[in-house]
Amino acid sequence: MNVDLFDFDLPAERIALRPAEPRDTARLLFQHGDTRQDRTVRDLPALLQPGDLLVFNDTRVIPAQLNGTRGEARIGATLHKREGLRDWRAFIRNAKRLREGDVIDFGQGVAATATDRGEDGSFLLRFAGDEPVELLLERCGEMPLPPYIASKRAPDERDAQDYQTMFANEAGAVAAPTAALHFTPDLLARLGEAGIGHATLTLHVGAGTFLPVKAQDTAEHKMHAEWGRIDQATADRLNAVRAAGGRVIAVGTTSLRLIESAAGEDNIIRPFEGDTAIFITPGYRFRGIDGLMTNFHLPRSTLFMLVSALMGLERMQAAYAHAIANEYRFYSYGDVSLLLP
Repeated sequence: MNVDLFDFDLPAERIALRPAEPRDTARLLFQHGDTRQDRTVRDLPALLQPGDLLVFNDTRVIPAQLNGTRGEARIGATLHKREGLRDWRAFIRNAKRLREGDVIDFGQGVAATATDRGEDGSFLLRFAGDEPVELLLERCGEMPLPPYIASKRAPDERDAQDYQTMFANEAGAVAAPTAALHFTPDLLARLGEAGIGHATLTLHVGAGTFLPVKAQDTAEHKMHAEWGRIDQATADRLNAVRAAGGRVIAVGTTSLRLIESAAGEDNIIRPFEGDTAIFITPGYRFRGIDGLMTNFHLPRSTLFMLVSALMGLERMQAAYAHAIANEYRFYSYGDVSLLLP
């Protein structure tokens, strides 16, 4: 499909630079087929049904934004995928000043050697020493805010809390599964009282989620792989919910992409552990989910293509036009949509 089909005009002032406070006061655009309602996240128990199951990503964001030097050259690195005990694939700023074998000094006694330059310009960084890389990152790294926020303000201490979900447990993501940022313990308790359950899986979100689609045709775009895991018990529970007539609602496109990676042609979800580079565009037949809760996405992005695959391109174009006209807040710290085909 032509990528231009997924373009739309988004005023810069619609980009949220801070989350709603409290988190569950964010606005929610409810799109159920052709029916659309303006609600808030706190209305969620009334919008779902007893027996439904919300599926959250329990990945935890690590301080994966690094700034260092190679000689006199300033080098920025955004880690996006672990490839070994001490090895991380990274996107590099000022990459023209870096060669394979160069050592980058990130300060605080943290250094890494650049190896294996990829076709996309990324490098594999091999961290020196014996300390776990996660401890090194706590010393010298910053929270990797999305570029559309970081270009407008620097990360600060608030982001260390704001950019983690209440489910964050498994360290390894370099971007938050942002739909889950809207949940609070109180909201989760009210959902439980309404007979709506929840489960977790793990997908370590990579920085590739922010990359623009440069190809003119979706068939030519290559997704970056991300590591994920669904265990047997979780797979069994998701299958049981659907068998009993309930709906599996993915909270975030990361949860959706992992469930769909684990689901077979027979619509059965099986245990999964490994990399997924699934790319969902209109025409895809969904096999493991019945709905999606997700924030509002970038024009021409793989994520807007995904929601268009779920709901229909024209319907999502109309929904986004409504959201812009009614001053919904977009992107990671913005408002959210609940999409039920």
